[in-house]
Amino acid sequence: MGSFACRFTKTEVTALASRYSYRAGDRLDELVSSARERGYFTKPQFLDLCYWKTPRSQSRVDSNSDELIQEATRIALSTPHERLRIGVLTLLYGVSWPTASVVLHFAHRDPYPILDRRALWSLGYDKPPALYTFGFWKEYVEFCRAMAVDCRVSMRVLDRALWQFSKEKQPRQEPDEL
Repeated sequence: MGSFACRFTKTEVTALASRYSYRAGDRLDELVSSARERGYFTKPQFLDLCYWKTPRSQSRVDSNSDELIQEATRIALSTPHERLRIGVLTLLYGVSWPTASVVLHFAHRDPYPILDRRALWSLGYDKPPALYTFGFWKEYVEFCRAMAVDCRVSMRVLDRALWQFSKEKQPRQEPDEL
């Protein structure tokens, strides 16, 4: 696990997370509780969750059938295989690795970080990889899980801290650099 290096200390995590404020993130906990209990997402729930991550993909995500969304999310929430958890979600039209990570972050019983350019910057990546791979994803998840344990916080608190640190400290990028 050598490629990630946090740009802030573990003593800063709670304070950073407390300053986090982002588009209706708290209501997502409510939205996913019934999906978690049921074992899959309905299409409206899934669309809401994906919209929170990236409104730009909404029309593409909406083109997936109810049945496909239900089956893909059922598999992602129930399989013991890490690669299948993330991979089955990316098979849905309009669902990229970052969006799939949101589903796992909020709905899976195991802790998952959100894959986001801000979080990656906070962990030492000036630019996210051009192409995500399972190996990169797995290393990212393991690093964040270990960091959350080391900091004695939930993955949600760690995720908020990573996002907030970038928001406060990352140099502004030009739109063509994103």
